[in-house]
Amino acid sequence: MAENRDVLNKGFWRILQNDNPNIVIYFIRMKNLIISLSVATALLASCSPSSDKKTETNTSPETQIEVAASQPEPVKNDPEIVEIPDDFSTLVPIDVLNSKSPNVHDKYGIEFSGNCYSCDLASLSITKKQIRWTNVCDEKDTFEIDDFSYTTEGNKTIFKTPERTYILTQIDKAPVYELVIEGKKLELKNKRVSKYFTTKKVLPLFTEHDCGDFEG
Repeated sequence: MAENRDVLNKGFWRILQNDNPNIVIYFIRMKNLIISLSVATALLASCSPSSDKKTETNTSPETQIEVAASQPEPVKNDPEIVEIPDDFSTLVPIDVLNSKSPNVHDKYGIEFSGNCYSCDLASLSITKKQIRWTNVCDEKDTFEIDDFSYTTEGNKTIFKTPERTYILTQIDKAPVYELVIEGKKLELKNKRVSKYFTTKKVLPLFTEHDCGDFEG
């Protein structure tokens, strides 16, 4: 680059000594053009990417295997096992006797007719293996269901059979449970299904909990 500049400078001074002004002006413009092109070329050369600056990541198969081996295996979460409350094994039918009472043990109690007179109500027992309806006055008079599945949703336990869905919801801590049956109507001889249930253990806490002196 320096040698080219020296040649241009020597030629330029020779042209300046020429008596023709047009030639002088022409060569001055040419010199400026050559200088501009030289500067532009130098700038482009400095801006062009160098092959040395290119960086590539090359992961060998061995490295890939090591990375894969170092990653922890995902934790396998076993499905949660749903337990049927023990209370469900001894549910007895109750009814609303005094809807205005704030006391749950006064509000609910046994249905006198179904338990003491006609004896057509059914108690309910639910375990993992069986749903069993039993006449309140005859323990041998039962209706049993073995084919069912169950799930829980909050305070609800849902039992499904091929024909029906039984939804048992705890509506009071006493406890009091409300039963809703969906699907084919359940009709059992001498085993009328109540809407409300409590456990046999806490039944004595209710004001109306037995037949008293009735001898029907």
